[in-house]
Amino acid sequence: MWNNRTEYFIHCRKEIRIRIDNKMKLNKPIYVTQPVLPPLEEFYPYLEQIWESKWLTNAGPFHQELEKKLTNYLGVEHLALFANGTLALVTALQALRISGEVITTPFSFVATAHSLLWNGIKPVFVDIHPETFNLDPEKIEAAITPHTTAILPVHVYGKPCDVENIQRIADTYGLKVIYDAAHAFSVRYKGESLLTHGDLSTMSFHATKVFNTFEGGAIVCPDAKTKKRIDDLKNFGFHDEVTVVAPGINAKMNEIQAAFGLLQLKHIDKALTQRQAIDALYRKELANIKGISYQALPVDTQYNYAYFPILVENEYPLTRDGLYDKLREHGIFPRRYFYPLISEFPMYRGLLSAAHTNLPVAQKIAESVLCLPIYPALENVDITRIISLIEKFK
Repeated sequence: MWNNRTEYFIHCRKEIRIRIDNKMKLNKPIYVTQPVLPPLEEFYPYLEQIWESKWLTNAGPFHQELEKKLTNYLGVEHLALFANGTLALVTALQALRISGEVITTPFSFVATAHSLLWNGIKPVFVDIHPETFNLDPEKIEAAITPHTTAILPVHVYGKPCDVENIQRIADTYGLKVIYDAAHAFSVRYKGESLLTHGDLSTMSFHATKVFNTFEGGAIVCPDAKTKKRIDDLKNFGFHDEVTVVAPGINAKMNEIQAAFGLLQLKHIDKALTQRQAIDALYRKELANIKGISYQALPVDTQYNYAYFPILVENEYPLTRDGLYDKLREHGIFPRRYFYPLISEFPMYRGLLSAAHTNLPVAQKIAESVLCLPIYPALENVDITRIISLIEKFK
């Protein structure tokens, strides 16, 4: 079969490499997400331009270009870039001069509520809807007091809040609405950008998000006057070279972040398509596992497939934490987004609105939710491995 011993050994080495590669694929750790990185060689020309111009920050050419291109891509009127999503939230509250009490959700990343505390605002938690996991409009009105000035809902996992009813309540009581849209990049609802709802929407471009600029964020706003105020606030309050109009902060996105964002935009549509395919495969393969359920896709929505949360229910033989631990033992690293609830943390648990009796749905979801890995580079063999383990433990 072999002409000589050398050919035989070359064949053996190839076979060994293939087996090692396959074994590594089966044993490699799989995390809940992985940053989308375009080909490195495509980034070099941007870096060369930055080195040549020596314009590193302070609304450079890439910063200006990314604002314009994101405005067009997302279908919004105005957009202000930020160094990260948390600074965008903090600044949005400043821009609208929010004070007193703000109604918000306990089921989110902690930055949502932290942004309120940083502005000296009291968060008031209300329960979530059992199907969308978003702020339940039916619970909002009962929480409004003479001190309430705004509502801060979150489009959890990128699924739209009940924007119509939230806006109706806000209009009735004269409240502002700021959406934490950290998960909602590119999501469209009833044919329009979800980001156009409310008075402002804030975004995160963190490395874990659908669209990332390493770190980064943005505020979407409806008019040029509001954008100018936001731009002033994120640049120490400077209105022009010698005029400071507010006690602002340094929250500017730099040129390297902006350049990376421009490159990411060239690949984002492909990434969203890949996410959709992974979502569909999970839905198909998990449908018949007793005790495992997942959310329906949102109606009237062009979704971004940012997360794939499952609920581990009583019919499943393991608890949520039991499944979480077993998957980790096998190199799969899901996350319990969002457990514990924000209202459980020391700086919030003393609030009356943080009481367990006030948040029964949020408590139940937080104790049963598990977000499975989803990112464009996740291969079918990895998804099969994850599903097989969930089936194995049933």
